[in-house]
Amino acid sequence: REDDKDTLRILVATDCHLGYMEKDEIRRFDSFEAFEEICSLAKQKEVDFVLLGGDLFHENKPSRSTLVKTIEILRRYCLNDLPVKFQVVSDQTVNFPNRFGHVNYEDPHFNVGLPVFTIHGNHDDPAGVDNLSAIDILSACNLVNYFGKMDLGGSGVGQIAVHPVLVKKGTTTVALYGLGNIRDERLNRMFQTPHSVQWMRPESQEGLSVSDWFNILVLHQNRIKTNPKSAINEHFLPRFLDFVVWGHEHECLIDPQEVPGMGFHITQPGSSVATSLIDGEAKPKHVLLLEIKGNQYRPNKIPLMTVRPFEYAEVVLKDEADVDPNDQASVLEHLDKIVRNLIEKSSQPTASRSEAKLPLVRIKVDYSGFSTINPQRFGQKYVGKVANPQDILIFSKAAKKRQTTTGENIDESEKLRPEELNQQTIEALVAENNLKMEILPVDDLDIALHDFVSKDDKTAFYACLQRNLDETRKKLNSEAEKFKIEEEDIIVKVGECMQERVKEISLRSKGDTGLASSTQNLFLTC
Repeated sequence: REDDKDTLRILVATDCHLGYMEKDEIRRFDSFEAFEEICSLAKQKEVDFVLLGGDLFHENKPSRSTLVKTIEILRRYCLNDLPVKFQVVSDQTVNFPNRFGHVNYEDPHFNVGLPVFTIHGNHDDPAGVDNLSAIDILSACNLVNYFGKMDLGGSGVGQIAVHPVLVKKGTTTVALYGLGNIRDERLNRMFQTPHSVQWMRPESQEGLSVSDWFNILVLHQNRIKTNPKSAINEHFLPRFLDFVVWGHEHECLIDPQEVPGMGFHITQPGSSVATSLIDGEAKPKHVLLLEIKGNQYRPNKIPLMTVRPFEYAEVVLKDEADVDPNDQASVLEHLDKIVRNLIEKSSQPTASRSEAKLPLVRIKVDYSGFSTINPQRFGQKYVGKVANPQDILIFSKAAKKRQTTTGENIDESEKLRPEELNQQTIEALVAENNLKMEILPVDDLDIALHDFVSKDDKTAFYACLQRNLDETRKKLNSEAEKFKIEEEDIIVKVGECMQERVKEISLRSKGDTGLASSTQNLFLTC
């Protein structure tokens, strides 16, 4: 290509969820086949690097099998003698805060021909005392460049500075901003608190002004506004951005969409493997080839060929003429007919599928006025014909549409995700038993419980306690220098400091319904 020396070519993908359904005999390799296809496309299209938008892994602590398969794929496609035609000209110790502090292809001991840049998502976010993610393992192996990792520190709102990875290829200069997943409620508060999120712009260089940089942001947050506090509004983002890669949402909306009044476009590549059998995941899966030259870009969507076919349908039983509420046989016959049609539809050859695979089939059944049937028993006859015989049917009743603060009607049954179904929070337990938290803040303990249960983080409570102790020590040390606290007053001062911190946090979040303590923190009630 004549203009190749000035054109930066990036392959963009999000939500690979490696290791999803790894114990299922039929679907265990689906996520790896899709990821290998993504890496293969990057090699075929001769891209400069791959950009991943979080949730590379499905589990916070992926199994050994998943880690080995992931490392094998990355070694096969990323380590080679191909030249890397771009430079990272920013302070790499700030961009990649690990022990080595530089981009992986500059390591003299490795031949990296296909660099991979990635942030973390909510499934593979850092946890534990050392604040490590599974992606840190890949980074330590020099297979990926892990950026966008923020140290929020302590409790409360917190403060972060987002530094860009400055990439230069010929005359094209790109500022790549990364923001790994932060709990939506907390990040929402940070965006609405002045100076909590600082966006660091490139410093002026020889022959380059700030306006010469093409600014990209990759983030991994809720975008669907079921609750304004549990999603991130596009208007929170800075206006100087040119392009945004939005991870976490699994529906493939690959074509860049302009945000009115903001001046930038958003692409939502979606997941490369179907993890939730809902309507949005039934749409064809794509990745994006992004070509940037100067301040102009050209998007090219590429369909994924190895994705397992997925057919989705909805049926309202009361609207079907051939179904009798008093005759369950007619219900079964009607649903069987729909399943057979979907299987036949999925078996038709298309240009977007490389080989025949057992399809995923999901029928959402509105059974208002009818009795349900056993989904497992219903699916037994489709063993060997579909990939998910045990959960072909999902039953629901017509949900009332509630109105949001913006006046938008939302069908609650459609928008809820499995991980968003709240059970019982620490705050509810404390209020129910008329208890008073005097040492640890409620939301800190709430987060620790969530990490302990959902992420199998055995050090979650220790880290919570240690963090609060460290903050108390800092405050005591600062006051000791001012007022010369006597040794016998230490215990009293500790109590005062802890109570003061609890009051500060409660005042900060007062009036914000559904903040940190009403997030997706699950409490085991076995």
